[in-house]
Amino acid sequence: MATWKIAAAQIDCHLGDTPRNLGTIRAELKVAAGRGARLVIFPECALTGYGFDSRDEALPFAETLPGPATDAVAADCRDLNVWAVFGLLERGEGGELFNACALVGPHGFVAGYRKIHLPFLGVDRFTTPGDRPFAVHDLGGLRLGMNICYDGSFPESARVLMLLGADLVVLPTNWPTGAVSTVCHLVQSRALENHLFYAAVNRVGEERGFRFIGQSRIVQCNGAILAQAGEYEPEIIVAEIDPTAARDKHLVKIPGKYELDRLRHRRPEMYGPICDK
Repeated sequence: MATWKIAAAQIDCHLGDTPRNLGTIRAELKVAAGRGARLVIFPECALTGYGFDSRDEALPFAETLPGPATDAVAADCRDLNVWAVFGLLERGEGGELFNACALVGPHGFVAGYRKIHLPFLGVDRFTTPGDRPFAVHDLGGLRLGMNICYDGSFPESARVLMLLGADLVVLPTNWPTGAVSTVCHLVQSRALENHLFYAAVNRVGEERGFRFIGQSRIVQCNGAILAQAGEYEPEIIVAEIDPTAARDKHLVKIPGKYELDRLRHRRPEMYGPICDK
């Protein structure tokens, strides 16, 4: 199976300025594709910004999925023969407001994901919790699952995607000051405990009193960092990943003496309390 070069596009976003943010997404998509990336991941709420102070303020910037932004990015994906994941606010069929991300590719819109776990922070104070099951999407050799920011703090999110066959979990984020421990420990842990690739893509810049701390990273199945961005500036990082490495959960350290299996050694019959409300 062929390897995939993936890119994390750490950008600055401007609150409520969707034309400007869309222009940045499209421009950085071209830059990443020029560096050989086949998949480019952008931050949470990259299209809209995050720090809205009310639902009424945020709702005018929400779009349907598919919608104008996904149509524009999909046209670029078609020309460049790449895939993209970017964050935005989604307007539901009943007028709901979701914190979402969109997956688009050379053939158009593929899927959306609605953030399931909502912190009391930014626009998440006013959004509706995601109402759809986790899903894995095959891009033609790379199986991708999506989470958003705070979802990563709940190990079940990545574990379900692993069980569904994900090779790579992408995590568009808006990590502000105060999330340093999450940056340093969480991403590597999710990759290691599920033996899959993990790409967390944060933003930089300031918005309504919050500074976002960058440090986007792409992590190997064993928790090692393959590529890492800085803290303050927009940056594109790239890494080559081999999906087959994530699919073999049987890790042989010393044959017959020291072997681990991240899938077969599970004991789901003992995990009942996890699902108690």
